[in-house]
Amino acid sequence: MLSDNVCNFAVTCTDARAVILCLFHPDTEETLDEITMPARSGDVWHVSIKGIEAGQLYGYRVDRGAESLHYAPTDKLLIDPYARQLSRPLHWDARQYQGDSQFMMAKSVVVAPSSDAERPAKPIVEKHRRILYETHVKGLTQQHPEVPAEQRGKYLGASHPAVLEHLKSLGITSVQFMPIAAFMPEPYITEKGLTNYWGYNPVNYFAPEPRYGQSDPLSECKQMVDAYHEAGLEVIVDVVYNHTAEGGKDGPVLSFRGMFPHQAYLMEQTPKGGLVYSNHSGCGNTVYSAHPLMTTMIMDALRYWTNEIGVDGFRFDLAACLGRDPQQFSVFSGLLRAINQDPDLKHSVLVAEPWDIGPGGYQLGTFGARWFECNDKFRDTVRAFWRGDKGTTADFATRLMGSRDVFHKGYRSINTSVNNVTYHDGFTLQDLVSYAERHNEANGEENRDGHGHNLSANYGVEGDTRDPAILAMRAQQKRNLFATLLLSQGTPHILGGDELSRTQQGNNNAYCQDNEISWFNWELDKYKQDFLAFCQTVIAVRQQSQLLSRMYLPDDPYQLHANVAEVNWYNPDGSDKGAGDWQSGENKAFAVEIVGHKEMGDNFEHWLLCFNTAQRDVKFTTPLKTPNGGWSLVLDTRYNHPPKQPKLRVQHLFLQAAHSFALFRYTDFPR
Repeated sequence: MLSDNVCNFAVTCTDARAVILCLFHPDTEETLDEITMPARSGDVWHVSIKGIEAGQLYGYRVDRGAESLHYAPTDKLLIDPYARQLSRPLHWDARQYQGDSQFMMAKSVVVAPSSDAERPAKPIVEKHRRILYETHVKGLTQQHPEVPAEQRGKYLGASHPAVLEHLKSLGITSVQFMPIAAFMPEPYITEKGLTNYWGYNPVNYFAPEPRYGQSDPLSECKQMVDAYHEAGLEVIVDVVYNHTAEGGKDGPVLSFRGMFPHQAYLMEQTPKGGLVYSNHSGCGNTVYSAHPLMTTMIMDALRYWTNEIGVDGFRFDLAACLGRDPQQFSVFSGLLRAINQDPDLKHSVLVAEPWDIGPGGYQLGTFGARWFECNDKFRDTVRAFWRGDKGTTADFATRLMGSRDVFHKGYRSINTSVNNVTYHDGFTLQDLVSYAERHNEANGEENRDGHGHNLSANYGVEGDTRDPAILAMRAQQKRNLFATLLLSQGTPHILGGDELSRTQQGNNNAYCQDNEISWFNWELDKYKQDFLAFCQTVIAVRQQSQLLSRMYLPDDPYQLHANVAEVNWYNPDGSDKGAGDWQSGENKAFAVEIVGHKEMGDNFEHWLLCFNTAQRDVKFTTPLKTPNGGWSLVLDTRYNHPPKQPKLRVQHLFLQAAHSFALFRYTDFPR
């Protein structure tokens, strides 16, 4: 902490004989001074030094007098676990790490006290209006023609007016950035000549990643957040509190492992009585989130990003790890209780990826009422349904209506389910309809990495094609998937770039591809422009409706005022759908009618959604409520966007095309 030219350095370090503060030259990173910290309060070592200015580089060494598996020898320079800024990106270098790691390690940076200058207010987004847009700071703008070259791939580029205008015109409300806390690519991927592009390998929980800064990553990250707030957009950041870049037994000593190894990482006994790192993350270690030291650090980091940097919420990677107390998951774990009660986080958006790979790690539906949860059941069911898989219709209807089998009425909001058909770890939407198999050869693992169960299809040719029939089918299936995503109950999650028809060339695990495979391509031909227009239209339909974004049913005790009078399910012939109809393997066409409550008054809504995944056109008999009433076509996935659709009004029969979705609104037609 810096104040009046005096800086107090303090760090928690257990089982040490001494902790040495190292000061470095700002240009050469050569050592200026080494100071053995003279004071200790419990496990906190501290010293106050005069003459320190903002920008001073520093780090720590720890003297324990002995080396073992868990202890850092004094030739390893350590990052301050509470550093607010790092001097540069951290890259693995095996040669520089050997012996004294000083010149490999990024240095911690003393930062000036925060300014009292007023910042833009955080936007207030109603829960049912929230639409998440997942993106990557670099990938978003690395190829954007309107962003200045020096800002591309940076915080300032991500907040360029041209980017903000695109997001606003799309209609989303909330941008979810992949990790922007400081990270280091894994040694094994670095030694293959690749990198960790996604950033899920943290070395510090506070410092914004220097890769995305031009000169001052902390200040520029705040500027980015402010620009989004001025545009009325929320900023949600992906945080990784389940593991760190220090890996397992043979991993590098970078920070936590040198300071407080037993408190930082969860250990478990082997059958022979030894201790090994728990690996519920799949990345070599698991953060011991139940330990008071780590609980405190994680909470301090969340408050810092909320209050100081100004973000609006968090998406928690492998969030089941947050609830391990210590090994078994509990929704009442210390860390989850701390998050739920913290007054600084009471307005923060909390999104859980509700699983990890440890025992009992699949916890979809168990997080508390404040939480949103990524719903893989929605993803898989919607993909399978539109692919035409048999026996998926009943489950599809459940996902369409908010997955109430998982997020039960009376306990969770209708918007709890974070619905997605694509995510960063998988196919893009364009690839989902262009590839039947993954194509991850560029990752250097002989195409063994990435998920093999993609529920995708290529519709005749694997990858690129000029066949107009195949291209038309792919475009229609994209419209089906996107429309279903936006018009289902829950919180829509859009993978950034899907609206631009972004392809990763069939790679469904592009974590190590910091190149054109991952970057957005902003050059749009007519095919891409048409799909972008369709996405904008569907989002607008959702945002203009009270029912298509949130349905409050009369039997839902979670809500005091219902806005839905009835929901009716129909077979194509107009008959009510019975239990036997749902279970038929050939049941690939149905309609659902949503009738608004009369208390909606002038905002009364009455909708009919028709789905057909069959290989043939299907004739629908539509319900008729009044002699002069009928159904006006609002959306039909056969077409790119409504201006190109016929002004169809249906009273009795509607011939729905194969592999299509149609949305109607009931009105009384003038005589």
